[in-house]
Amino acid sequence: MSNETFLISIKQNNQLSDYAVQELRMDCSEHPLNQRKYIELAALHGNAAKYGVVQTDTYISPLLNKKILFLGSSVTLGYGALAESFVDYLWKRDGALVIKDAENGTTLTDDDEYSYVKRFQENLKNDPEGPDVFVLQLSTNDATQSKPLGKIANDGKYDLQTITGALEYIVSAAKEKWNCPILIFTNPDFNNPLYEQMVDRAQEVAEKYGAEMLDFFHDPNFKNLDSLYMADPIHPTRAGYKELWLPKFDAKLSEMVAEK
Repeated sequence: MSNETFLISIKQNNQLSDYAVQELRMDCSEHPLNQRKYIELAALHGNAAKYGVVQTDTYISPLLNKKILFLGSSVTLGYGALAESFVDYLWKRDGALVIKDAENGTTLTDDDEYSYVKRFQENLKNDPEGPDVFVLQLSTNDATQSKPLGKIANDGKYDLQTITGALEYIVSAAKEKWNCPILIFTNPDFNNPLYEQMVDRAQEVAEKYGAEMLDFFHDPNFKNLDSLYMADPIHPTRAGYKELWLPKFDAKLSEMVAEK
């Protein structure tokens, strides 16, 4: 099946947003074999049309017209949800001015041109005034790829080849350059010991720099989720983002902008 035929079908059957269609178009152009995976994901009950962004109502929100930068990987992108993540729902429901800087498979550790560090540096350069809120995903890829955890820096020198060094560098630089509220969020528990250590370390970094945490890892409401809500142990479906993740982000971000 050609990419365009596939995209027309998935847009109609799953009521996919134009933005998500463009995301899938770019991904399938670069990775043609991914089309088969997206066909499988489109068939999941949790990705049915009724859960789509276009089926989401808009209401008057404290997040209206707030510029929010989201830096992350596949969970921020919405890989398991046909490229519609909680970010897209916040745009549709709350009217937030979202910037979705997300790349599948990328890590905090500065190992290539698509790392969190490299993309964050591009955001610093291109937007010196910064967002109203900066949201940072604690990447699962660092855990699944067994990147070194590293240590908290005491001298302001961050080892960007380690998880802790990259995380601390990004949070400290955002605090210094943008001086905006910062939110670090985690994935629910997916039975990875290194990721559990990462969550604990992220809490330390958050406390050191006055950042907020949205901790799905320890949240009992995100344990043993039904397949309606998860495409696999790491990636939510559209139902998962809309019914579980969106209310959490909506409440937390609304609280943060009210305190700013």
